[in-house]
Amino acid sequence: MRFSTWRKLWIWLAESQKELGLPITGDAIEQMKAHATIQDDEFAVAAEEEKRRRHDVMAHVHAFGLVAPAAAGIIHWGATSCYCTDNADLILLRDGLDILIPKLAVVVDKLSQFAQQYKDLPCLGFTHGQPAQLVTVGKRACLWIQDLLMDLRNLERARDDLRFRGVKGTTGTQASFLQIFEGDHDKVEKLDELVTEKAGFSSAFIISSQTYSRKIDVDVGNALGSFGATCERIGIDIRHLAMLKEVEEPFEKDQIGSSAMAYKRNPMRSERLCSLGRHLQNLPKDGLDTYSAQWFERSLDDSAIRRISIPELYLCADACLILLNNVSSGFVVYPEVIKRHVNDELPFMATENVRNPIRYNIQFQC
Repeated sequence: MRFSTWRKLWIWLAESQKELGLPITGDAIEQMKAHATIQDDEFAVAAEEEKRRRHDVMAHVHAFGLVAPAAAGIIHWGATSCYCTDNADLILLRDGLDILIPKLAVVVDKLSQFAQQYKDLPCLGFTHGQPAQLVTVGKRACLWIQDLLMDLRNLERARDDLRFRGVKGTTGTQASFLQIFEGDHDKVEKLDELVTEKAGFSSAFIISSQTYSRKIDVDVGNALGSFGATCERIGIDIRHLAMLKEVEEPFEKDQIGSSAMAYKRNPMRSERLCSLGRHLQNLPKDGLDTYSAQWFERSLDDSAIRRISIPELYLCADACLILLNNVSSGFVVYPEVIKRHVNDELPFMATENVRNPIRYNIQFQC
């Protein structure tokens, strides 16, 4: 997907350059389009070339040129490596969020149905880990829903705030494109607009270095990391409810809770949710460190870490959503256990309505 996206970017660049009058043939465009999706055997060609040249982008320019020979001389014309790498990353950041956002909306919908179903079932509320006043099973789920809606807003905002890097030169000045268009500023600006539109973005950054600002990775990472914190928080609640035997996650017919204790019903999905959510909320630190360590128009110490941390952010968030979807699809509620716990604490809660001046004075002093 990454390398095929590079090819699309090279096609969009060549198409736009041709539209603006540069000498690019129709055959060149057609051959590029015919090989827009990289094939398995082409990876070996690119790998061999990269081994020789120590440059991944030029290795793929070479591999693309072999299957589109009419375009070999104009692929990547005037562009710097970050034209394809960074613009592709922005496309993948956007498209990845487009995958995650509907999945999160589904979880919110399922929890909303659960909350509606159990909105009138009273249960013990807890503050400081101690029995407090009554809430309902449905109301407690609304706490989760409200936080997930905040995550949904954050992810949508992060997606909608994304802009294209666009057609910029080696240091973001567009000097190389100004040269090939013989000083025509209007055509250079139009080139930027055309490629941005073809990539599906409404706007591009006006100011750029060689890369798009790594602050963008921080912004997206923080939204995903915050969702990770929500996952752990929800998972912990479910585990506590399972410990109290009031509510539990789905437990399959032939599922084994423990290798030694057959009676156990371990909340393994929620435990995994906590584990992955904890990892997800720690991943944005990579983006923060990478952003703050950039030099002037760019350095290359961002490259290797981003190839690990950004995919991990998305894959981890997706794994959390799979778990949330599974758990929220089959909650098991035990009303009699809930009722027993309420009755055990009811005499103590009744004292809240006893108007004892001495007691109220003590509370006030505290």
